[in-house]
Amino acid sequence: MEATQLFGRQVLQETLVVSEPYQAQLESRTALKVVGRWVHCQRCDQRVKAQTVKLPDGRYYCPHCFQLGRVTAKQQLWHLPDPNRFPEVAKPALTWQGQLTRHQEACSQQILHHFQAHSDHLLWAVTGAGKTEMLFKGIQWAVEAGLRVAIASPRIDVCLELVPRIREAFQKVEQIVLYGDAPEPYRYCQLTICTTHQLLRFYHAFDVLIVDEVDAFPFASDPGLFFAAQQAKKPTGAILYLTATPSRQLLRQVKRGQLQLSYLPLRYHGHPLPVINATRSKNWRQQLGKQQLPSQLRRLMKQRLDSQRQFLLFVPHIRDLALVAAAITHAFPKIPVTTVYAADPERHEKVQAMRSRECLFLVTTTILERGVTFPDIDVFVLGADDPVFSTAALVQIAGRAGRRADAPDGLVQFFCQNETAPVRLAQRQIKLVNRKGQLLKREDG
Repeated sequence: MEATQLFGRQVLQETLVVSEPYQAQLESRTALKVVGRWVHCQRCDQRVKAQTVKLPDGRYYCPHCFQLGRVTAKQQLWHLPDPNRFPEVAKPALTWQGQLTRHQEACSQQILHHFQAHSDHLLWAVTGAGKTEMLFKGIQWAVEAGLRVAIASPRIDVCLELVPRIREAFQKVEQIVLYGDAPEPYRYCQLTICTTHQLLRFYHAFDVLIVDEVDAFPFASDPGLFFAAQQAKKPTGAILYLTATPSRQLLRQVKRGQLQLSYLPLRYHGHPLPVINATRSKNWRQQLGKQQLPSQLRRLMKQRLDSQRQFLLFVPHIRDLALVAAAITHAFPKIPVTTVYAADPERHEKVQAMRSRECLFLVTTTILERGVTFPDIDVFVLGADDPVFSTAALVQIAGRAGRRADAPDGLVQFFCQNETAPVRLAQRQIKLVNRKGQLLKREDG
């Protein structure tokens, strides 16, 4: 195997041979440890009862990280210590010519400081605050210093949204994009953009690791992915977590002094977030069964279709997509309907069609709740009281609207059978953030 494939990256093999002089530097760990009744995976740190994961040949395996290749007790995790062997980057490495606001600049400087101090840090900023641009100076310092950098997100869509922006901002830096079905084979690069699942393939690789959307599924609910991030970072490295809706766990770490915090309750354009309007819509599922839309949703859709204004319509479950599509077709027979969900093989093409205004709207599950930006849209949620929609998800969904400076007032309309606690909390959170943002603006004079 080519040695560069193993720099800070771990592979599963029983034995491994690499070119000299690297054979002597190879390091390995037992991939799976069996201790009493438990099997402990060294790749994802998960423990399972041995009797539940025993193969017919007597070996054990890990079910948690199975999608990256089966881990068994006879295998080793091989890697080479990362040497940061990159070509020198022409300075300045940052080719982005934009300007940060005063508050963005303050957060940007704090990010840079924590990268330089090798300390962990949380940036809590509202959706549309311009978090990506706030990263640029810290990344510039790292790549010019010859350090290895990664930006990871739980969602493929978020990664794909980041790719063109990072490539445009760092045109002189070699980059790689990694996700489950990525067409590009792995190669050793100074800057990596990847899903958080891909971090399980790395071991002490990154001097700077940025984890975006840390409150999103599956990262927020999978301790193995949190472990993957910690393991992918070098012992002397720094992690930056990014979120608009931090978890209680992250805020507890801040309170204990384990994480430093930067907070920005204001969008880059200075306008407040669109507030959430909630409307009771009883028996909407029964209406869909009769190929009928709730009357207010139908009126709102007609207004937008007549004016050629784009919008997203969120539904709770994949099974709702076909019912909603049929009801829309019945109401608007001449309008093509596009639905999208996580496992949709045409998902990326459909999102791009929305970006390029080839379609006026998408009917979607929570897969588009975050990380995708459409410049001027409205947002509707049918069944916002369904348990699948957490408060954080509802805040993120609302944050898809009003993201452009010349169009900051998108409509956010939720349709609920009952106004549940998550819906009310999402409304309160946005109002609270808006109040804090306005106070920040008043302090500026």
